[in-house]
Amino acid sequence: MFVIERDIYLVKRMRAVVVLFFLMSLFLFFSVYISPEVLSYTGLLPLLIPVFMIFNLFLVVLFLFGKTRLILYPLIVLVIGWKFFPITFQWNQPSSPEGGLVLLSFNAMHFNQSWSTKSKEAISNSIEWARKYPADIKCFQEFHQDFSTPSRNALKLISNEGEYHYKYHPFGGNKKRSQGLAIFSKYPIVNDGTVFDNQTNNGTIFVDVKVAKDTIRVYNTHLESMNIPAQQLGELEGIKKNYRQTIRKLKNGIVMRARQIEMLMEHIAQSPYPVILAGDFNDVPYSYTYFTVRSTLQNAFEAAGRGFGFTYNKVLFFLRIDHIFTDKKFTIHQFKTHREVDYSDHYPISTKISWKPPI
Repeated sequence: MFVIERDIYLVKRMRAVVVLFFLMSLFLFFSVYISPEVLSYTGLLPLLIPVFMIFNLFLVVLFLFGKTRLILYPLIVLVIGWKFFPITFQWNQPSSPEGGLVLLSFNAMHFNQSWSTKSKEAISNSIEWARKYPADIKCFQEFHQDFSTPSRNALKLISNEGEYHYKYHPFGGNKKRSQGLAIFSKYPIVNDGTVFDNQTNNGTIFVDVKVAKDTIRVYNTHLESMNIPAQQLGELEGIKKNYRQTIRKLKNGIVMRARQIEMLMEHIAQSPYPVILAGDFNDVPYSYTYFTVRSTLQNAFEAAGRGFGFTYNKVLFFLRIDHIFTDKKFTIHQFKTHREVDYSDHYPISTKISWKPPI
């Protein structure tokens, strides 16, 4: 009798735990649609989505052998959360059509220098790679310009003496050096502008590019950074010591990005031309930022990427925070994370697209 009562108690307790994780999983899934401006800490919750997906997958396997109806709970979670799988992992077969437009996005980390004169070889390598990469349009975040040193005059070097028309908007600097965002284009730029900036690195600029008889709008964005040193994230003692400060910075960054992305999407909605949006979003795919953009535009990694597409080149190597989105009028043929280019704390990403005129 005691054994039966104990078994009933364990079953009830197990059911309670499974139901609890079921409800928590559903809340996490829907939290990506809640603006952090409304509930600030909801912006941190989606980071747990991969963990909960793996746990529910484990429960399915466990209950499959146990032959219990409790398997329905994790199964429902996996069905509802299926949308998170394609934004995490892809195995597309890229195509190589003739023609098309190639776009590069690269957080260059100031070409490995800020205002100092160190790392001359690294600076030369990163600028040289950016100059030689055969993209039609190149978008740079944390772009560093040094007018005083010919070997670091990135505007002149990357533009190949005028082969690339460019729009450059420095968000901070002086007459000799500046930093911010830059867009280079082989095609004529007929209009340009700034959506927002915070006078440092972060902001968004755009250019209208004339391609044959068509005009497209390209946005280059660098959303609010976390301002958390990479070495701090890699040290357990540093996390324990500064966890309140770290959480606060994470929350503030998430809230600021929510404001920025809403401002940006409103600007995109007013665009008279089909758009491409590229840059450093400082947000993973499980975020309000990502899903807000994804509701309107298609993601190049999802359409043509392979693997996980991680773009961060530091301690948290499993992050994909650099993205390229395009208007659904475009066909995305290729997407690549250039992991062979390790000059920055971000890997460059590129995509190849085409469209049937008129657009």
